[in-house]
Amino acid sequence: MKKFYTLIATAVMIAFCGCAGTTPEAEAGVKIEKEVATYKIAPYVSVDEAKAKLAAAGFEVVGSYKPFENGTTLLFTNNAMKAMANKPSRGLAAVGRILVDDERKQISIANPVYFGKAFMQKEYSHATASAELAALEKAFGPCKNSGDKWEFDGLAGYHFMVGMPYYEDMDLVGEGSTADLVAKAQKAKGTTAVVKIGEDRYVAFVELDRRTNGFLKKIGTQNGEILPWAVLIEGGQAKALSAKYIIAISYPAFTMTEFMGIATVPGAVATDIKKIFK
Repeated sequence: MKKFYTLIATAVMIAFCGCAGTTPEAEAGVKIEKEVATYKIAPYVSVDEAKAKLAAAGFEVVGSYKPFENGTTLLFTNNAMKAMANKPSRGLAAVGRILVDDERKQISIANPVYFGKAFMQKEYSHATASAELAALEKAFGPCKNSGDKWEFDGLAGYHFMVGMPYYEDMDLVGEGSTADLVAKAQKAKGTTAVVKIGEDRYVAFVELDRRTNGFLKKIGTQNGEILPWAVLIEGGQAKALSAKYIIAISYPAFTMTEFMGIATVPGAVATDIKKIFK
């Protein structure tokens, strides 16, 4: 089933998107594997130790969130990440995520090469993303690749299947002045962080309703750093990645049958976030 889905997805991406982006060699003279791991798995440390390692590696920890009982997401950034992502529709790439997984006794690092290519697309900087990854691997290593992975050249044009959204098909969840939208995010119950990326560009990390959050246990808490939900605020608009996109790219081994099991979640996510920005 997985092989069949992979073949279909690859054919669709070629037909609709072509060969998206340039190769890593052309971007930075650095060769990477054809398939990129979605996460890097590192030896377990406590939340406080993880925060210390991030700080020592030159990252600023901007937020902490518990996506499930035995896990903690840490959000982090630095000036290079912000500079790379300070472009229209690219701000989501400015903040990285790691999961301190007390249940599995491991650290799961959202791979900045994987998500950087997906979110930055033609504006992706492999030099910046690979430097970020190297710093994380040095701080938390030795690291191994997760079983989740996707072809590097397919990430910029990723979508789950025909009729499903691409990165750019974001949900518009609020409109108004950027200042007002930021204020609403800051006042919302459960907001983890609001990070300034540029003069008129912010990323807010907001909490979904408890009932909506239940999808995580259905699809697997091992990739729990998908929460909290990120909202890009720029140009007087608040925009969030479609749940159909971000869940699929965060769980690339996901099948259509599994998606059907959480069919109501994407709509619930959009409804939850729109409440924040009314």
